[in-house]
Amino acid sequence: MAESLRPTRSRIPGSGLAKGLAVTLRTMTKKTVTAQYPDAQPELPPRSRGVIGLFEENCTVCMLCARECPDWCIYIDSHKETVPPAAPGGRERSRNVLDRFAIDFSLCMYCGICIEVCPFDALFWSPEFEYAETDIHELTHERDKLREWMWTVPAPPALDPGAEEPKELAAARKTADKLAAEAATAAEAAELEAQAAEQVARPEPPATGTTTGTTTTTGMPDPSKPSKPSDPQDGAS
Repeated sequence: MAESLRPTRSRIPGSGLAKGLAVTLRTMTKKTVTAQYPDAQPELPPRSRGVIGLFEENCTVCMLCARECPDWCIYIDSHKETVPPAAPGGRERSRNVLDRFAIDFSLCMYCGICIEVCPFDALFWSPEFEYAETDIHELTHERDKLREWMWTVPAPPALDPGAEEPKELAAARKTADKLAAEAATAAEAAELEAQAAEQVARPEPPATGTTTGTTTTTGMPDPSKPSKPSDPQDGAS
């Protein structure tokens, strides 16, 4: 019953073959362009997944990337160091120091989970793709090579004009303004101290030797100036 209700559509014999040949003819008439690699580098998309770069300063050896990696291709070694207290009477603290960070790209499937789960932005995608080796064991790259690839990471895309400023940028700007204010205050204090020291070191003028009118500052008459004759009325009085 369902087959009888299905609409019948007239099909021209060989229509599928004609469509396929039309695609072939359109492709044959187009001009072919051959990229002369490696003389001409390909233009890769901004978010190409080439290799993984490591920003070592942000790594806290939390091991989260190694635990979440489905291929277990990330190898991390570290040790603990004791940090002295920042203020007198404080408590010593211990921190993890990175000794080794390596990725075996012969096992990596470029899923990007390690980059997504990193809470401190220590891993980034780099479009670099020329890292082929003749030996599979040489595809395990250590942290020095991963750090070199970090400088090939493209800048992030610009935010929308109406988007909020990232918290990291706001915190960094606040810290920079605070340090600039402290530096300006210290420079002003140093300038005031220099002026005070200059005033202390400046010699004072001598107390004698300056003249005012016909007498010196000591009250004695100046011999170089003629004295005023006395009034006779003063003597008579």
